[in-house]
Amino acid sequence: MAENNGSWAARPHILVVDDDDRIRALVCRYLNDHGFLALSAANSAEAHETLSQTVFDALVVDVMMPGQDGRALTAEIRQTQDIPILLLTALSEVEDKIKGLTAGADDYLPKPFDPRELVLRLQAILRRRPKFKPGGEHFKIGDWIFNPAENDLVDGAVSVRLTDVELTLLRALCGHPNDILSREVLAEKCGLDASERTIDVQVARLRRKLGEDSKTPKYLQTVRGKGYMLRAERIEAP
Repeated sequence: MAENNGSWAARPHILVVDDDDRIRALVCRYLNDHGFLALSAANSAEAHETLSQTVFDALVVDVMMPGQDGRALTAEIRQTQDIPILLLTALSEVEDKIKGLTAGADDYLPKPFDPRELVLRLQAILRRRPKFKPGGEHFKIGDWIFNPAENDLVDGAVSVRLTDVELTLLRALCGHPNDILSREVLAEKCGLDASERTIDVQVARLRRKLGEDSKTPKYLQTVRGKGYMLRAERIEAP
């Protein structure tokens, strides 16, 4: 039975970016059959054009594309948007995964893949998108004020947007300010692979947002052999 326009509009909107026509069509068809509204782009240029016209809940991006590849596209999108991005690639080595996460991806799925796993990963990404009530606690991190409801860090007139993973990581750390949280706990809270390098990449990205010196961080500190600790103070919302 055909879906009506209202139900289609209510579905999570996914943009699939892949230069392989067959894979792009198959992925879109499967997503459309399993609760999503999927549109497609054959390359980064088409993706930019589509993103300028439609708001998406998540992107599925192939890494190996002619012209601007998927990692470069991810890094460029990350400069202005915090939309979740899942990378698809035939490159399955750990270093390739690290490069994708460093570029700003939220998840990584090697080819060939089972489309059922893609659906589950997208559902997990969307579940992790924070749903905050206005007001509530704020957190002071040095000169920064973190407001979870607004998804940003503010230092005077300077405001920095966070990706979904960065936001989830910072919320997990702020939930236990000045306490040590292990990599395993942080990985579970962020829905990430529990490998040490994966968490370290996300921490490094968050440190850059905080303007931290990675060698001598003042606020997001490494506790050797135990995990990470955030120096933060709970404050009342203005």
